[in-house]
Amino acid sequence: MSQLLRPVYKTAFRFLFPLLLAMSMATDPVYAASRIKDIVSIEGVRNNMLVGYGLVVGLNGTGDSLRNSPFTKQSLEAMLERLGVNTRNSSMNTDNVAAVMVTADLAAYARKGNRIDVSISSLGDAEDLRGGTLLVTPLMAADGEVYAIAQGSLQIAGFSAGGDGASITQGVPTAGRIPNGAIVEKEIKYNLTKMPSLHLSLQNPDFTTARRIATAINNKMGSSTATPLDPGTVLFVPPQNSPKNMVQLVTEIEQLYVEPDQKARVVIDERSGIIVIGQDVRVSEVAIAQGNLTIRVTETPQVSQPSPFAEQGETVVVPRTELEVDDGSAEKLAVLKPGISLQELVDGLNALGIGPRDMIAILQALKLSGALQAEIEVM
Repeated sequence: MSQLLRPVYKTAFRFLFPLLLAMSMATDPVYAASRIKDIVSIEGVRNNMLVGYGLVVGLNGTGDSLRNSPFTKQSLEAMLERLGVNTRNSSMNTDNVAAVMVTADLAAYARKGNRIDVSISSLGDAEDLRGGTLLVTPLMAADGEVYAIAQGSLQIAGFSAGGDGASITQGVPTAGRIPNGAIVEKEIKYNLTKMPSLHLSLQNPDFTTARRIATAINNKMGSSTATPLDPGTVLFVPPQNSPKNMVQLVTEIEQLYVEPDQKARVVIDERSGIIVIGQDVRVSEVAIAQGNLTIRVTETPQVSQPSPFAEQGETVVVPRTELEVDDGSAEKLAVLKPGISLQELVDGLNALGIGPRDMIAILQALKLSGALQAEIEVM
């Protein structure tokens, strides 16, 4: 090989090798699967919802009107009394305060002193929460215990502006967030390392997927440590005399790849016209015809006037009506072959020139006729 051709071959190999590597990765079944970490939830590793009631102050005249929001007035009086200010039996007319609901998610195994994000939503008739500051607000869980304390300046994405003739509102100015706005004060006790067994909950329950997860875990551990209990649960019992604790074993398990299975399903949202068809949907041989009766009425009235210098006559409006009728006679039958794939089904329905609304009716008719081998779920 000549010295001039060697750089050309080297350059071609440099571009060809990544392409071949990408093609081999695309055909490898491992890359078509999902990690167990992404399709199951581990027992005990979960978030907990917190809620609280608080006051936002510092608003520029866009807060609650105390006359229409008695709970805001009562909360303001109670807060001032705790601070040594007596406002009972006095008329307050401030509109710089708003009552809000504060919500947050307490992350799994959050420790004392950790910070979490909180969401703020107006409870009264406040117009805008921009520039406001949330005062100290306890956040409680379902058991009534306080697990975090929230306070801080609000971040509002929306805004509202206007005048006497027009107004504009973008987003929701009565709701916002406080990043890292709450401090965890109480931990949820759960010792994962001392658990004798764990339940792995599938996010999409399926018998085949549960069995594949158990098989992958048993192949990794070298023993029968995982057992599918039902379509949504896999029981994991650590091997006896294992030098690794439960946290280390879970770390190894959640990195295993499993190809999840699912039912053939068609999801329909009739309100928005959205249709989602699963890849395993099959259709038996069937003929489909679609046509709608469309009647269009167009009114073009004309003005009739008498001739110039006529002794009698008057100007009148003469109606002119034009009718157009489309009975869908141009539409033809389309034959869908048995066992067609998802792509062929979509192409066949698109060939009829129909919209999402008519496609929903066709899919429901296919299911009723027994030709659609899938489950239809209407949202």
